[in-house]
Amino acid sequence: MKSLEVEQRQVVVIGAGPSGAIAATLLKRQGHDVLLLERQRFPRFSIGESLLSHCLDFVEEAGMLEAVRAAGFQTKHGAAFGWGERYTEFDFRDTFTPGQGSTYQVVRADFDKLLADQAELQGVEIRYEEEIFAVDFSQAQPILSVRRLADAHEYQVQCTFVLDGSGYGRVLPRLLDLDTPSSFPVRKALFTHVEDRSAGTGFDREKILITTHPTLRDVWFWTIPFSNGRCSVGVVADAQRYDGRPEDLDQCLQQFIAETPSLHKVLKNAVWDTPARTIGGYSANVKALHGPGFALLGNAAEFLDPVFSSGVTIAMRSASMAAGLLHRQLSGEQVDWQNEFAVPLKRGVDTFRVYVEGWYDGSFQDVIFFEKSQPEIRRMISSILAGYAWDANNPYVAEPKRRLRVLAELCASA
Repeated sequence: MKSLEVEQRQVVVIGAGPSGAIAATLLKRQGHDVLLLERQRFPRFSIGESLLSHCLDFVEEAGMLEAVRAAGFQTKHGAAFGWGERYTEFDFRDTFTPGQGSTYQVVRADFDKLLADQAELQGVEIRYEEEIFAVDFSQAQPILSVRRLADAHEYQVQCTFVLDGSGYGRVLPRLLDLDTPSSFPVRKALFTHVEDRSAGTGFDREKILITTHPTLRDVWFWTIPFSNGRCSVGVVADAQRYDGRPEDLDQCLQQFIAETPSLHKVLKNAVWDTPARTIGGYSANVKALHGPGFALLGNAAEFLDPVFSSGVTIAMRSASMAAGLLHRQLSGEQVDWQNEFAVPLKRGVDTFRVYVEGWYDGSFQDVIFFEKSQPEIRRMISSILAGYAWDANNPYVAEPKRRLRVLAELCASA
């Protein structure tokens, strides 16, 4: 390979999405030299518009909460669930775990740009439209080969540490052969944004609405309202559920909705003015969350499923944890990335995993729609739905599999 100019930096963060922006900002606030490289130009489309309450803890930690509150996003107080004639809701202001109550539903293009802009305002250098095409972690200091997309100019960055917050781009997992198959079935999401015109339908704009298909319990829909009178609506189903349905994405999505009367009622006056998109095979995992000179954040590490909107929460949590550890390491401390990052991060991810699996096998749906559940148990479940999946004081976090199994059996026998 031709000899490239080499730039010396302390920390490189890959990806300017929520995990990258938060991690870079936290490190900059501690006085470290940080370069953030982003392949795209912001604002750019991204899925995952319904934030959990726990996200705001990390937004606040990074000094960005005031800007987020002033941005005019749709307030979100909780989650509502519908299945046939059944309807139930969880209020994130009434949870077992202390923390943020209300949160926001956001157009991710706007939200992500706001966080990145806030990172820049705090001194983080962001280079947009630059991609990393090769890496070398064989030496004490990693070397990243970077290409500027505008003019194809190539250069290298040598640094002390790399944090990969590249999300679905999965830069280091691809370049270091870290990808490993997910244990989750291959599912596909089909989604769009509409002008919903839902006034008078009973749709609560201060909650995400999750609707289960009346006969196919593994098929579900999200309806996420925005503050501008529009909403994000999508369906998630096993890939095989799309067999025999219209190839046209808009027709296919609207057919699924037409089969679901309660959701069809909410969207009966909607203006379908944006072509539908699809994303499939999104569940992902890696062989390791860290290695000499690097750590993986958020979806670059693992993505489960969109059902409980946990992706951005996991991303921000991992960013906060990694930035804290890296600050200590750069300050001369010995840190244990496995036991202080990978293990505790995975604990919360695995909690979410139990409830995602329970959603698809029906056991968690039985719990959610159970009409005689105890208020204290609902508050514990609400905490997990609000993103507090790392609170070991919550019995449904400490022992998620056993507790969910016992609770689902009680609901089934009642």
